[in-house]
Amino acid sequence: MGSNFNRRELLALGGAGAALLATGPAFAAQKGVPSGAIVVNALGGLSNPNVEPPERKEASGWTSTDAVIDRRVIDDARASGLTAVNITIGHVFGPNEPFEQTVREIAHWDAVARRYPNDLLKIESADDILRAKRENRVGLIYGFQNTTMLGSDASRADVFANLGVRIIQLTYNPANAVGDGSMAPENRGLTPFGREVVERLNANRVMVDLSHSGEKTCLEAARISKQPISINHTGCRALTDLPRNKTDAELRLVAERGGFVGIYFMPFLTPTSKATADDVVAHIEHAVKVCGEDHVGIGTDGGITTIDDLGAYRAKIAKEIADRRAAGIGAKGENPDTLPFVLDLRGPSQFHDLADRLRRRGHSDARIEKILGANFVAYAKTVWGA
Repeated sequence: MGSNFNRRELLALGGAGAALLATGPAFAAQKGVPSGAIVVNALGGLSNPNVEPPERKEASGWTSTDAVIDRRVIDDARASGLTAVNITIGHVFGPNEPFEQTVREIAHWDAVARRYPNDLLKIESADDILRAKRENRVGLIYGFQNTTMLGSDASRADVFANLGVRIIQLTYNPANAVGDGSMAPENRGLTPFGREVVERLNANRVMVDLSHSGEKTCLEAARISKQPISINHTGCRALTDLPRNKTDAELRLVAERGGFVGIYFMPFLTPTSKATADDVVAHIEHAVKVCGEDHVGIGTDGGITTIDDLGAYRAKIAKEIADRRAAGIGAKGENPDTLPFVLDLRGPSQFHDLADRLRRRGHSDARIEKILGANFVAYAKTVWGA
């Protein structure tokens, strides 16, 4: 799948259009994210990790309403070059009633977008991403990382699509009613209900995301889906053999069907579970080799704003990983002494640093723009329409 931008759209974006069309020494010398480039984080966060949420209820488990949006978060996102981000909302795990929790979180994020009308924009189409770029706003793409909120009723996909949810991941790490996650030992693939859910998501032009899925679930969904599917945040199992990473067979099939693969900035990129920026680049390059340069992007699975007290955070994340393991939702490669991000590729400079690293490896600026966001926009046009 090549880029679906037409020349008028590229020129209307000014720098973004020039960045995809330009060549020559002057452009090649540019550092960081090319001026005007679209940057889409296919799965990430938008929150200030240094501020505790005002009404955190520990017993209720994590919800996306815990994310603290303040001026620092918005300024950091703009400094990073971020155009849009798929934020996880809705029930992923925990004791809350999934449907009710999810509807409440959608309402919460709608209110956040209204609170910052000059800074944030709810994304419901590919054109909205282009609009966010033109208006210097940060686009919020509503996405799920589970299907527990559907219960046993696939028609709830209609409800969530009408509320503006644009991405639904079929499973988290364990098995659910739709299929097996990456940590389900049976690797049984999609259930009959799962096939029904894929059909409803297709009918509503919602992205079918196979991150966290088991291999058979991913392959079956890619084959039966009438629209291309995505794996919005993953690594390559050929480089690091961990369940959260995808096999070449999965990556290749998704690309052959016109889909999208986002590489994360996570510890699963290396057997030591202590990934570096070099590991991120290596997994991106492998994905490009398997999928082609038109199907690969980024889905960091992390935020933008830097953690100020890393020592305190290490203790916090160790407890969180222990709690996840006790709840049966953790993944192999999550260790108490590792961090859920790459130390030398974080903060507002992370996309600029990645662009420079890819440039030094000999990747063209046109390819770098595709990886940073143009490929996601092209894929979104295929699934969501303009």
